Amino acid sequence: MHKKILVAALAAIGLLSAAAVQAADGSFMVRARAVYVDFDNAQKDGLQTNVGAKVEADSRWIPEVDLSYFITPNIAAELVLTYPQKVDIMVGGGKVGTIKALPPSLLLQYHFTNLGAFKPYVGAGLNYTIFTQRNNILGGAAEVEHSSLGLVGQAGFDYMIDKNWSINLDVKYVQMDTDVKVGGSKVGKVDLNPITAGIGIGYRF
Repeated sequence: MHKKILVAALAAIGLLSAAAVQAADGSFMVRARAVYVDFDNAQKDGLQTNVGAKVEADSRWIPEVDLSYFITPNIAAELVLTYPQKVDIMVGGGKVGTIKALPPSLLLQYHFTNLGAFKPYVGAGLNYTIFTQRNNILGGAAEVEHSSLGLVGQAGFDYMIDKNWSINLDVKYVQMDTDVKVGGSKVGKVDLNPITAGIGIGYRF
């Protein structure tokens, strides 16, 4: 009986020690950034010719939060989140509707770890944008697709202030587009395709 208790105690100590080592390695990092989003707003397939509409999103500063999990010291997976972005629909200079775009992204990153406190990284992954209020255009006469799937490219760096805290600079290119339909038929396509540039802080734990 005492042997079983001793074995169980040693096993528990081993598990706690392993957990402590993992925590010391800092497997997770959370960042908060202020991000400037510069939308492309390109029109395709005769959208303005067909319905005289221009779909555009104003470039702006937005908050962004991401969570990274370090699979190895060099390789991490990052989930990028923000709140839905407003996209105005314009006809003849006047707004005729508004849609919202929620654009979470998931990336796989490579971190360079042999430069001391300066830790640059590159990443690539997918963006899945969900469009809401999408039939709120021209009184319901026009609508956009409900979602968009595109690639994301990323480059940035963390500068470690100490073991846990860091300053972060980050740039991404995001493929984001949507078809515009009238009466169920496609009349054009809008490429929002933003370039984002952000600055923020990170905490690794």
